[in-house]
Parts: sequence; C-alpha cells; structure tokens
Amino acid sequence: MSEKITFAVIGAGHIGKRHATMVQRHGEGELVAMVDTDVARQPEVEAFGVPFFQSMEEYLAHGPKADVICICTPNGFHAQQAMLALENGSHVVCEKPMALSKADCERIIYKSLQTSKLVFCVMQNRYSPPSLWLKEMITEKRLGEIFLVQINCYWNRDARYYKAGTWKGDQTLDGGTLFTQFSHFIDIMYWLFGDIKNISGRFMDFNHQQLTDFEDSGLIQFEFMNGGAGTLNYSTAVWDSNLESSMTIIGEKGSIKVGGQYMNEVEYCHVQDYVMPQLPPSSPANDYGHYKGSAANHHFIFENVIDTLKGKTFATTNALEGLKVVEIIERIYELKGVKN
Repeated sequence: MSEKITFAVIGAGHIGKRHATMVQRHGEGELVAMVDTDVARQPEVEAFGVPFFQSMEEYLAHGPKADVICICTPNGFHAQQAMLALENGSHVVCEKPMALSKADCERIIYKSLQTSKLVFCVMQNRYSPPSLWLKEMITEKRLGEIFLVQINCYWNRDARYYKAGTWKGDQTLDGGTLFTQFSHFIDIMYWLFGDIKNISGRFMDFNHQQLTDFEDSGLIQFEFMNGGAGTLNYSTAVWDSNLESSMTIIGEKGSIKVGGQYMNEVEYCHVQDYVMPQLPPSSPANDYGHYKGSAANHHFIFENVIDTLKGKTFATTNALEGLKVVEIIERIYELKGVKN
C-alpha cells in the first residue's frame, strides 16, 4: 500500500485536534474530515482545511470515505461510534477507554473480526522512555520474582475541569475516575505484570459531591495472577495541581520507583548486577490549560497505525488489551456495591 492512509476524526475537542494534527504531520497520513456536534467548533478546525460535519451519521452519509476513523468523543459514545465506523468498513483508532463495559468491548471486537478491520486503542503512556525501560526490565526478569507493586495516582481535577453542562463527571458519559483519569496506569500495570485477582477496595468522595456522579478517591488491593501483590491508590482531590503518578516495584533482586507527575522519571533503581542506563527524555504532558494529563506521545500511536496498515509492523495496543483494561476497571468498580 503506497498511497496515503486517510483519516476522519470524530470529536473536535483538544484530543480530536491532536489526532488531526498528528495525521497531517505524518508524511503517509491524510486527514479528510472532522466531525463534532458542537457547531461552534467549526471555526476552530478550519485551519485543518477539511470538510466539517455535525454528526457521525452525516459524515458517513455524505463525507469522503476514510481508511481510519478516530473516536475522540466522550467515553460513553466510544462503543456505539466504533461499531458505526467498523460497519462503514473503516479501521478504528479509539481514545481510552475503549468502552465503559467489557460487554461493549466484546461487541466491538466481534464486529472488527466480522468486518476484517483493526481497532487500535490509544494507550500512549506505553511509549514513554521509563515505561519502555520497565517493560524491558520485567521481560528480562532483571528483578527476579515480583513481590510487591504499588501504584499511586494523585491528581487535581476540580471545578476548573468539571464544568457544569459538560460530559465530564457524568456517570453515563464519563464512567468514573479510573476510566477517564487513570486507565493509562492500569494499562501499564497490565502490560507489565498481567491480570489481577482477589481484588478488594474502598472508595471515598472527599470534595467532588457537587462536581461528579462518582468517587474522587480509592484504595485498591489485589494479587497478580503471575505472582506477587499490588495496590492502586488514586485521587483527583489533590489541591490545585497534580502531585504524582508513580509505580514502585519490589522484587527478589532489586527495587525500582518510577515517579514524577506522569510516571515520567526514574526516581530509584537498585538492582543486583545492573547499572541504570541514561534514558531518552520523556515527552511533555498534554497541557489543557488549568490542568495537565498524560504524556503527549500521540505521534507514536499514528506511526504505529500507519505502519501496521502498510504491513510493516503490528498494533502495539490492540482491542483485546483495550478490553482487558476496561474489564479490570469494571471488576474494581463492582466492589462499590460490596460492603467491606
């Protein structure tokens, strides 16, 4: 396939514009359409120089066909729009989370198999230098047996983020703190250590009662299927700005802590017969004005999508992995109905 891979982007917010920009920056990518139900966004996307449509249905009926449709809409729309894209004969790039239930993820995977189209899930934190280094350390068993893994995600998401009248904080469209803020870190955990079992947890809502339909904090404990135990402590109740996203690993032959605000710095490495290499610098965080998100690694996603569709490589985050992250979050959230 020598011609350019064509893309349409559904959702013209911050992330949708980032997808559009990444496509246009790639020599083998071509943006053909932008879609958003908010007509006020039309002037914002005029710089991309492509047709603007006010609904996905309008685009599919009247717009130029795209090889790939990027889903950059509120979480609650991902499953339905991914299904529409697959039925239209397009591959899908879906922002996290892939859906808000395992059942919806399974429907997407079944449809992708029926239509012989690929679904790529956006889990860009895998591309950060510390994450790639951790994967190498775990794959090569440098730490020996894994004993304990602790993940801490302490961010600020206040009224500047949860504005009235938007989808953020709405149970149906947002899904919850683990889906919207911290699914990237659950993905890294699953990517490194595999699935979990024997989950227990407590959930708190310290200062989001007027802002969201769900908890702002949680303390989760579990065991790994492959051995070892772990904890996930998370909160969006941190005052004013993000504090940290970190992972501490205690193993038979050493200990590692990757920290910083976005798991972007190796803070500690003491491993038997091992000298820590100099890692490349991490990408800066996605900047949303008042708050920041995970590392801006979307260019790696689009390189992988285009190279995969041209037969040069394979999907780095496939639909089954997207499903596993959703399933783990679903299993954690099922504990909300369990009395501890």
